[in-house]
Amino acid sequence: MTSSHTASTIVVIGSGNMGAGIAAIFSAVGHPVVLLGRDLPALQAKLPAIEALAATLQPVAPPGPLGAADLNEWNDWGGVALVIETISEDLAAKRALFAELDRRVPPHIPIGSNSSGHGIDEMTEGLGTTDRMLNLHYSMPAHMVPMVEVALGSNTRLPLAEGVCRLLQSTGKKTTLIRQYIPGLLITRLQHALMREALSLVDQGIVTPQDIDDAVRFGFGFRFAALGPMAQKEMSGWDTHVASGASVYPSLSNIGTPPACVAELVQQGRTGMKSGAGLAEWTPEEVVAFKQRYEARLRAALAVLSVAPD
Repeated sequence: MTSSHTASTIVVIGSGNMGAGIAAIFSAVGHPVVLLGRDLPALQAKLPAIEALAATLQPVAPPGPLGAADLNEWNDWGGVALVIETISEDLAAKRALFAELDRRVPPHIPIGSNSSGHGIDEMTEGLGTTDRMLNLHYSMPAHMVPMVEVALGSNTRLPLAEGVCRLLQSTGKKTTLIRQYIPGLLITRLQHALMREALSLVDQGIVTPQDIDDAVRFGFGFRFAALGPMAQKEMSGWDTHVASGASVYPSLSNIGTPPACVAELVQQGRTGMKSGAGLAEWTPEEVVAFKQRYEARLRAALAVLSVAPD
């Protein structure tokens, strides 16, 4: 059991949805957590909500203390086990931040970026301690999705990355270790492979968006909380896959950009729930109700994953 008196400190830079969720995860298992940013009053205002979120995660130890500090002034790295950057997906801002961390953070402390859109090499080019820097990608919502992607840069030390994986696993997360950065890492790449085909079918008028959602949720996706696609094919037989793939692969979409059915939506400002309209119209009340159903389903899925875990 982790104790807040002995656990190492986790530093999270940024306090948006991802940063808050990551902070809650570590606090819930007893790690002291420090939020760093350039707007200290805003950081401090986030702490009660993060504490409340941590309390919902069924902690196995007294929660670790949460604190906030000004990034420009804080320099207390003693006992810190990991620094995680969660600022916005602005490459110039990330490069400036990593250059600052390269100078200020003792070189034995791993530094991770929650980005999936930029590889660690891209964010840290020319820095002196890139052997301790890596991508650490939590999926939204971070406090509920079990998987964290860990991706090495060109210079990242493998033993260090493996140690980070063990630290993340100690919080109850599963990790996948990607030994070379690829755009989108693993989860986003698999999502886009599915979405390319799905959107192409919608764009051609062959099926509706609802048909896609139903086919995934109540068809093949229904099985994926119980076992992944590779294990499922081990069970059903690769001979069946090869025979089916021979006829299906040639007809799959290989478009290089998102199709008109969504590109035009974005041009119109119909970006989904956050704008009040996407493929469908959304009132604020409908958005709240939808997100409540979504979280309830995620909790049910977590219960499935906890049965006879791998």
